[in-house]
Amino acid sequence: MSNAQKDITSWADKSGSFKRQVSSFRDVIEPNGQFPPEKGRYHLYVSLACPWAHRALIVRKLKGLEDFIDVSTVHPHMLEKGWHFAKSSENPAPQSEHSDDTFPAATVDNLFGVSHLRDLYFKVEPDYQARFTVPVVWDKKTNKIVNNESSEIIRFLNTAFNDQLSGEQQSLDLYPKELQKEIDELNEWVYNDINNGVYKSGFATTQEAYEAAVKPLAAGLDKIEKILSDGREFLIGGRLTEADVRLYTTIVRYDPVYYVHFKCNFGLIRHDYPHLHKWLQRLYWKNPAFKDTTNFEHIKEHYYYSHKHINPNRIVPYGPNVDIEPLKE
Repeated sequence: MSNAQKDITSWADKSGSFKRQVSSFRDVIEPNGQFPPEKGRYHLYVSLACPWAHRALIVRKLKGLEDFIDVSTVHPHMLEKGWHFAKSSENPAPQSEHSDDTFPAATVDNLFGVSHLRDLYFKVEPDYQARFTVPVVWDKKTNKIVNNESSEIIRFLNTAFNDQLSGEQQSLDLYPKELQKEIDELNEWVYNDINNGVYKSGFATTQEAYEAAVKPLAAGLDKIEKILSDGREFLIGGRLTEADVRLYTTIVRYDPVYYVHFKCNFGLIRHDYPHLHKWLQRLYWKNPAFKDTTNFEHIKEHYYYSHKHINPNRIVPYGPNVDIEPLKE
């Protein structure tokens, strides 16, 4: 079967377990490198629903890079051909594939006007065989993908443009040298047990695979709750770091989506994890980089509509009410 014919929404392996692919494009933006930090040179492709892409949007805003790197946002429906862009007069999406080709905050492809994200991957690598994931950092000068691995993208966005920034945005360091070991250690188990744990739980196709994922997820949330039980505002070092960014994009989706859709219903963040809930509320309500990049409409629409094997009637739940509760210090 050719890559163009594959249904990319089939995730589980023969054991019933979800296996996340390794990202294919791993270059960096850095001074004196192949991709130097030039204002206006790079374009970011994101989904507002995707937690991995959300990381990049948060760091872009935290570092004041909105005028440096422009953005195209895919439609929340991810179907057989992957992420697609809002319909434009030049390149309408196929009516047979999408029930609605427009959606608030979804855009056309602002660089080439293509209908699907896959078209951009094929521009760079015609024989590309892996998934067509977001985020993607695109170099407009060479028409190449710089990187599609979110953990690396947020690292180079953290430092690459510092010489062109000033004030708090220049001095903000989400991966400070003195905290790197602690950040790396926390990131590793948070990724395996929580960030990816919700997906391993939700995409499991056997009871055994589900339990092998959901139990470490429950233990991971308990561990985070204990870390935050001293009332700290941030996970590590008394300051905002990438560890907070990486955990936030999962936790903000937990009650609206993962609790129900991915069968992670052993506890709601807002009711069963008071310290984790307070940490989430503070990030959301006190920092525009978190609140302004969080789009619950895209989040709910994407998961409940796109995963037909989990939700065959594509019914998007009415709740929760509210998406995130007001902060009461």
